Amino acid sequence: MRVSTNTVYDQGLFNMLQVQAKMMKTQEQISTGRRILSPSDDPVSSARALEVSQSKSVTDQYSRNADSATAAISLQDEALGRYTSLLQDVKTLAVNAGNGALSSNELKSLASELRGRYDELVGLANTTDSNGLYLFSGYQGTTKPFVETAPGQVAYNGDEGQRLIQIGPTRNVPVAQSGADVFQRIKDGNGTFVTAAASGNTGTGIVSPGDVKDEAAWNTAGNSKNYEIRFAVDSSTSPAQTTYDIVDTVNNVSMLTGLPPSATGPYLRTYQPGVAIRLATESPPDTNAVPFDYGVQLDVTGSPADGDTFTIAPSTNQDIFSTLNDLITALETAGPGATSNTKLTNSLNTAQTRIDSSLNVALTVRAAVGAFGKEVDTNKNAAQDLSVQFSQTLSQLQDLDYASAITNLSYQQVSLQAAQKSFLQIQQLNLFSLL
Repeated sequence: MRVSTNTVYDQGLFNMLQVQAKMMKTQEQISTGRRILSPSDDPVSSARALEVSQSKSVTDQYSRNADSATAAISLQDEALGRYTSLLQDVKTLAVNAGNGALSSNELKSLASELRGRYDELVGLANTTDSNGLYLFSGYQGTTKPFVETAPGQVAYNGDEGQRLIQIGPTRNVPVAQSGADVFQRIKDGNGTFVTAAASGNTGTGIVSPGDVKDEAAWNTAGNSKNYEIRFAVDSSTSPAQTTYDIVDTVNNVSMLTGLPPSATGPYLRTYQPGVAIRLATESPPDTNAVPFDYGVQLDVTGSPADGDTFTIAPSTNQDIFSTLNDLITALETAGPGATSNTKLTNSLNTAQTRIDSSLNVALTVRAAVGAFGKEVDTNKNAAQDLSVQFSQTLSQLQDLDYASAITNLSYQQVSLQAAQKSFLQIQQLNLFSLL
């Protein structure tokens, strides 16, 4: 076969360029630390590396989301902690106000201090995060949630949603609460029913919040859940005898007789201070042919006057703002005398019961926030561990074995030098060199 001079030169150049290309690739691998420079280098590993890289990017984003969630949850916990402390301080002031030795001016001083706590409460309910978003406005982060429309009346302008941050493939945690759940949806009374003294009472009777012995009995279909305890005092006897009736105010019937209630006493049951008044048939003395038992009871202490009444009604939602305002009003309007002291005591008892309910709600919400914070930490740690595993897998798929690469580079250098020297020898093989 005849080999032309051009062929010899072309083949020699081609061989040297091939070796140079391999050297350049090896050098690039060493400089980048990557074994795979293009998908064609290892199609299977390249596809696997892309999949792992995407998974790692998503996991790292979950970790960054967890950092944001942790910051927001910490702010919520701090705000709820201040709210809890405020409620405890308010309760302490309410207990102090129950000291019968305090004068009207001293009670007004307590009311003034509570007024400052009220303003602090409104500000706390409108707490914002580092981005200026309100913590207690639900989805409406840019909307100021609580605005006072009248003294003691605060309107909620947020919504019922919760802003969420995704911290895992299937997990979102709330980083903002509905202010209605924290500050407004607080059950009055004992959570089932609420007792109250009529504003026109002239005696010294003080009513308790009451107890629920059987929740199912209270919720029976025939229970109107609205009652009035009416007292009558017979001063013709010595000592005077106090009796009471239990009136269903919805159906206007005496639960003790089954008949329309009498406007005046004496009634069937005899009042004994501190002895439970049960919403259940007591026979004797009750004469109602249809027995009843609604599973609740309350007690009244002190000496109710003739015509004094106390009401029982289903618990409704009472916001903490009106609770605090009612307490302030009670202290500001308190006057001398047994009747005024009794009204103040009933108001203080009501306020303390509502504050206790508010504290329970605040502690429940704070416990939930704390649980979310712990969950975020757990998910973040898991995401970080998973990210490390992904990094290790990527390293196995992509990273260069430096010892092998340097050895290859040395071998390729020798190959290039050999190709160059051999080409020099071959190009000198011609007839002219023998002449």
